[in-house]
Amino acid sequence: MVTSPIGRARRLARRRALWGLAALVLLPAIAGAHAVLLRAVPPPGATLRVAPRRARLWFSERLEPVYSTASVWSEATGSAVAAGPTAVSADDPRLLSVALPPLPGGAYAVRYRVLSVDGHLLEGAYSFTVAGGANGR
Repeated sequence: MVTSPIGRARRLARRRALWGLAALVLLPAIAGAHAVLLRAVPPPGATLRVAPRRARLWFSERLEPVYSTASVWSEATGSAVAAGPTAVSADDPRLLSVALPPLPGGAYAVRYRVLSVDGHLLEGAYSFTVAGGANGR
């Protein structure tokens, strides 16, 4: 089948228009993909019978270890009960954790400030409650 130059030009124009539309739809979604907290242990809002030994937070993006921190605060006293050292896992660079001392019963807040490898900063906090006390061993 022989195609005319006008037919080829129309097909080329349609392809370019489709690629342009795809770029308009997909590029903002890709560019807007920043790190978010996916999962945490202890989970937000949890009431635990036994205090955890570590707070672990998983994010959607790899983290910059030097600029990513987490701390745990007593909501009763407003003071930090664990402020480091914070570690980004070598096995899973999306996992941030901090060791906890033995925690008595009470309400606690986990605060985090992380820098993902795409250069975006994320700060957040959530609470959990220990109904019992003393970390599980």
